[in-house]
Amino acid sequence: MGKTRGGGKRKSSGDDPSGANFYGTGGPEEAAAFIAETSGALSKIAERHGLEILRHLLDMTQLEAAEWLRNKRSLS
Repeated sequence: MGKTRGGGKRKSSGDDPSGANFYGTGGPEEAAAFIAETSGALSKIAERHGLEILRHLLDMTQLEAAEWLRNKRSLS
């Protein structure tokens, strides 16, 4: 956030203290899809920088989120 001339912080339009706008409101399926996609991208960054344990944990996160989505969709 930027600062105003008076030194206070300026609120951007649509600020939501609960974080609902940033994280979405689509429920657990949307959250799992977001987690799977984001953890995959973060895993690539970790690998590029030699952070092998972190890469491994992010890969596991991606697999768990993708598996949760497959199970959820197969039950529907």
